[in-house]
Amino acid sequence: MTTIETGQKTQKTSPSRSAPAPTATSTPKQPSSSFKRWGRRHPFVRYGLPMISLTVFGALGLSQLLQGSKDIAKVKDDQEWEIIETRKALSRTGPVDGYKPKNTSIEEELKAMQGKVDIDTYEYKKIPKLNESKSS
Repeated sequence: MTTIETGQKTQKTSPSRSAPAPTATSTPKQPSSSFKRWGRRHPFVRYGLPMISLTVFGALGLSQLLQGSKDIAKVKDDQEWEIIETRKALSRTGPVDGYKPKNTSIEEELKAMQGKVDIDTYEYKKIPKLNESKSS
């Protein structure tokens, strides 16, 4: 009996049982089994490479998404600035003879208020206290 050591596992083979000779009807080795063996021999290929590729491609994808949202925000900001600038331009120039402010003085305003309010005729009105309004 012979022992073959491969890494951590030990395989035992019996000299009385030998591997059958390949025949024309036997199926060839599947490529997936060789890939599995390759992944066992090199764990970086099985675990490290997918992890690194997901990290790199994820970062690239996120950068593309962020750039798109920044572009959209910039376009919206530009549109808002255009609206503000047109409003400022319209308010500065405005329509011809659209707005003429009146030249008023404080004295004129006082006379207008005195005309509305007559301070000579008045009557006393009692202002109710808080506890008086609750009791009534």
